[in-house]
Amino acid sequence: MKTPLEKLRIALSRLVVILALSGYLCTSSYWEETKGKELELFLFFIGMVMVAIASMGRMWCSLYIAGYKDRTLITKGPYSLCRNPLYFFSFIGFTGIGFATETLLFPLLCVLVFAASYGFIIKREETRLRQLFGSTYDEYKAQTPAFWPRFSNFSEPENYVVRPIVYRQHIFDALWFVWIVGILEVIEGLKDIGYIKPLWCIY
Repeated sequence: MKTPLEKLRIALSRLVVILALSGYLCTSSYWEETKGKELELFLFFIGMVMVAIASMGRMWCSLYIAGYKDRTLITKGPYSLCRNPLYFFSFIGFTGIGFATETLLFPLLCVLVFAASYGFIIKREETRLRQLFGSTYDEYKAQTPAFWPRFSNFSEPENYVVRPIVYRQHIFDALWFVWIVGILEVIEGLKDIGYIKPLWCIY
């Protein structure tokens, strides 16, 4: 069962995605209109690389927490790099989706919205973990950065027990950035053949 904080995070993420797709429906890229194809292609490429990193990173995180969340304090693998690697990879994914729109405004907005909303969620999450694991979490917090990875901290076990049923469910959640890029491409195709008429041109 998902915690209230998880439900809030999921609802917030869905709201951001809906608003972003609605905005994308109504806009076109300035770089396409001005025939800046090289920059347009570069922005999309950056977006795809970031989405790929985010999806693989989220699957990596899920491998460690699937079936263990709230039962064990996970401190190995991606959780040895920072305390919130799942959110870190989500940040990369959100920003990558922004770049996949082939604009500069959307990734900037994604960064600002993520910083404004997920900062609160991370603080609430850490308060909950402190209540669950007490001084063990305090020691982990003292040694591990909150968000930006510290690669010198990296450690992983030689063996790790994975719960396939739970992990399989997590895989679908890890890939939703890829699905959103697919939706963006469908919308772009509908714009190209004239079924959708953008109202504004943005950078």
